[in-house]
Amino acid sequence: MVSILIHPRGITSLFLQVNGISFTKPQKRWRIAVFRVHIILSISKQSHFKASKSDSIDVASPAHNPHIVLDIDPAHDANHGKLIEIVRNKNLSELQSYGGTPAVTELLRTNLQKGVYGDQEDLRRRKAKFGSNTYPKPKPKGIIHFVLEAFWDATILILLVCATLSLAFGIAEHGAREGWYEGGSIFLAVFLVVVVSAASNFRQDRQFDKLSKISDEIRIEVIRNNVRKKVSIYDVVVGDIVVLKIGDQVPTDGLFIDGHSLQVDESSMTGESDHLEVNSSLNPFLLSGSKIVDGYARMVVVSVGMDTAWGQMMSSISRKSVEQTPLQERLSKLTSFIRKVGLTVAFAVFIVMMIRYFNRNTRHRNGDMEFNGVHRGFRDVFSSVLRIVSVTLIAIPEALPLAVTLTLTYSMKRMMADQAMVRKLSACETMGSATVICTDKTGTLTINEMKVAKFFIGLEEILQSSYKIISQDLVELLHKGIALNTTGSAHKLKPESPVEYFGSPTEKAVLSWGVENLVIDMDGVKQQHTILQVETFNSEKKQSGVLIRNNVDNSVHVHWKGAAEMILSSCSYFFEPTGEIKIMTDEKKSQLENIIQGMAATSLRCIAFAYKKIEYEECNTSENGEGKAPRMDHEDLTLLGIVGMKDPCRPNARKAIKACKDAGVAIKMVTGDNVFTAKAIAIECGILENDKQVIPGEVIEGIEFSNYTDEERMLKINDIRVLARSSPLDKLLMVQCLKKAGQVVAVTGDGTNDVPALKEADVGLSMGIQGTELAKESSDIIILDDDFSTVATVLRWGRCVYNNIQKFIQFQLTVNVAALVINFIAAVSSGKEPLTAVQLLWVNLIMDTLGALALATEHPTNELMHNPPVGKTAPLITNTMWRNILTQAFYQIAILLILHFSGRRIFEVNQQVNNTLIFNTFVLCQIFNEFNSRSIEKHNVFKGIHKNKLFLSIMVITVILQIMMVEFLANFANTVRLNIVQWCICVGIAAFTWPLGWAVKYIPVRNS
Repeated sequence: MVSILIHPRGITSLFLQVNGISFTKPQKRWRIAVFRVHIILSISKQSHFKASKSDSIDVASPAHNPHIVLDIDPAHDANHGKLIEIVRNKNLSELQSYGGTPAVTELLRTNLQKGVYGDQEDLRRRKAKFGSNTYPKPKPKGIIHFVLEAFWDATILILLVCATLSLAFGIAEHGAREGWYEGGSIFLAVFLVVVVSAASNFRQDRQFDKLSKISDEIRIEVIRNNVRKKVSIYDVVVGDIVVLKIGDQVPTDGLFIDGHSLQVDESSMTGESDHLEVNSSLNPFLLSGSKIVDGYARMVVVSVGMDTAWGQMMSSISRKSVEQTPLQERLSKLTSFIRKVGLTVAFAVFIVMMIRYFNRNTRHRNGDMEFNGVHRGFRDVFSSVLRIVSVTLIAIPEALPLAVTLTLTYSMKRMMADQAMVRKLSACETMGSATVICTDKTGTLTINEMKVAKFFIGLEEILQSSYKIISQDLVELLHKGIALNTTGSAHKLKPESPVEYFGSPTEKAVLSWGVENLVIDMDGVKQQHTILQVETFNSEKKQSGVLIRNNVDNSVHVHWKGAAEMILSSCSYFFEPTGEIKIMTDEKKSQLENIIQGMAATSLRCIAFAYKKIEYEECNTSENGEGKAPRMDHEDLTLLGIVGMKDPCRPNARKAIKACKDAGVAIKMVTGDNVFTAKAIAIECGILENDKQVIPGEVIEGIEFSNYTDEERMLKINDIRVLARSSPLDKLLMVQCLKKAGQVVAVTGDGTNDVPALKEADVGLSMGIQGTELAKESSDIIILDDDFSTVATVLRWGRCVYNNIQKFIQFQLTVNVAALVINFIAAVSSGKEPLTAVQLLWVNLIMDTLGALALATEHPTNELMHNPPVGKTAPLITNTMWRNILTQAFYQIAILLILHFSGRRIFEVNQQVNNTLIFNTFVLCQIFNEFNSRSIEKHNVFKGIHKNKLFLSIMVITVILQIMMVEFLANFANTVRLNIVQWCICVGIAAFTWPLGWAVKYIPVRNS
């Protein structure tokens, strides 16, 4: 059985309302239609189905919720499934046969005005019955995937083949007990390299996945139990009333309830770029994934999650792999080049060794010639191939792309803690090259908490104590202009609780001023008037309007609100506080303009209110919407008043701007405010110097900028510091000109109007609090706290990413050059390489993974913000780096070759000890040189090292592992134990890299 519980006033009261004389004809028909839908649905369900108590959901109990409440019967599932198809297919005729949106809200057990009840039990039952607003995603890759991926590297596969042959030869020659050492050691070394590499990649993949989930988190506004609140997109339930505004993403499939001038972009779903108009009569359908590009509205949620077209499409899309960033691509090319050089050297070494071997120029330790037969020759040739492969492995800097990934993901994680969420990896490194930042004013440089500071009626300033002198007729007009011409709202949760305001900061400031100072009864004003047409605010018009009709006397007014000088230009009359209307002469207009400029010069944002009475015939439309459309008149308006709103600068804005300017990054403010407000804020924030005369051309208006010729714009673009009264096209044009001038441009934006500029910029920075979903989706980095100081922090991290990569390149190339030259000279001269395959693999492990992890996690330093920007095409390896690389590499080559040829004689040790000394010294040189690599130019490489616990931990772990390799894994590493004196010799030789690195930095180098 279907039970219908009505508000205590009952059905009789409902009929009395419908037939009351206070309602217009369309309103009466609407109420009758709604009641008929109630009756039809009830009779239909009672005649076809029987209710089951166990299968029902009470959306709310009547004791707590006076909304209409229905028990859900078995017919509900079938009806809801049909409804999902209707909305997804946009079947208007089927929807109308259901009874339209009002009937759907009954089916979904919600209230058009108050929404669902919204307590925990209600939400739980709705999710259980209709599903949650989520969709299954493909499972992330497991550790096994990355292990297999690492095994498929060509060099690793060759080493595995060599290890297998080595194991076979060793067992055949020396027996199973001792013959497995070399082959088994290679297997173990390869296994360690693969596992460490796979674990690192797995960790980074998990980190990307985590950040992706955070990036997908969207907050939307819903109405529950007559209260507007923001909830996660994943917490939206069927029946929710969602409030949509420009820039929002439609969270679910649903139906339009009411709103004005709503246009949506469904290109993500249909591929069509044309914007669709949504209204209650012709197209009430809203599909999830669409974007609101104009207007505002309320919608009722019909389906969520996998029941939506968006959910089905997204669940079928496989998880994207992380694309290579430009820096990674450049490093891949560098790696490819070094690989070719390494292979060439390795092949040359192999040829030389084979010539020496088959010419019987190589001998065993006992003096016998090595080549004494085909079988033995094959074994020796194989050993040479194994060493060559090992040399190739050490020569190829495979860890360069890994180092980029490590430093990018580490920086992303740290930036998240610093209130910046990176959506695109490439933005991290590009931000480090930024030369210009084009920033908004409101909310970025200012705190975005506006408050009305001044109020003028005509030429007279009205102080708060003087509000009582204002004419009552004028007060009523202001009530209408504030309460009806707004996208915000004001509510009290309880009669005794304070009023809560919703909307943009500007709307909230105007509403709070109107309610608290002009004593506006928001609900009363709305009940007394009918909104006929709305023109929503956008950055092009910089004003919004509403056409209203009084329900009592049928009088029609148009009210406008917007930028004071624009509203003033449309006014022919103005009010005085007494209620007297006067003609707007040129003299009076000039005086009012001076008032506006005076407020703007003190960094106040000026908003004006104006109205005009419209003759009823001008908006006399037929009931079916046909006939003459209502006219939103912009001319001959009457000025009601002007308010000046204060939005203070953020406390850290001036400091952050100075830091950017010291770093060689130009700051340009692009704002919709007038020139005087923009100049005042620019001086307050430090964009313009207060004690200097502003140079002509530094502060201009958008219209002037757009009217320049192409040549004039390119000539003046670098001198412009403030662009006032700018439109979205002006901002886009500025970005295009700056890029054409060779600048690397970062742009901040929070509105849908900023999308073109955000996409055009090298780095788009959207605002996390005030930013629309369209702006966030179009950006590369989201500034979570909307603070410009966070933009400066992102700049620091961007430079840190580039700097860390250069540190690792310097460290790794030193090892590459040293290893290649040592092995080549030793092989050519004596036919023996000083380092075995296992030892080279161990060095590769230290260098590639642990070294990358240590240097990629360095924190940004203050010195980074005192250097000029690095261009996107600047060489990765600078002359300064080459100086450091060659100095350290030649020192290591000289020392190790001396040990190789004369070590036994100098230290009076046997060959095995000497080989161990060479291996140990080579590894310790890399450990000490890793400290040198912490700073490319600064002499003090230990500055701030105590803050990087990870670097110190890796160094300690590496030293411990090296001690274990030498002292406890002799068979594995082909080493022997060293005494304390020999250890001191190795440490002393390696430690000399510190004073050498310090001294060489005094050699002047010019970086072009």
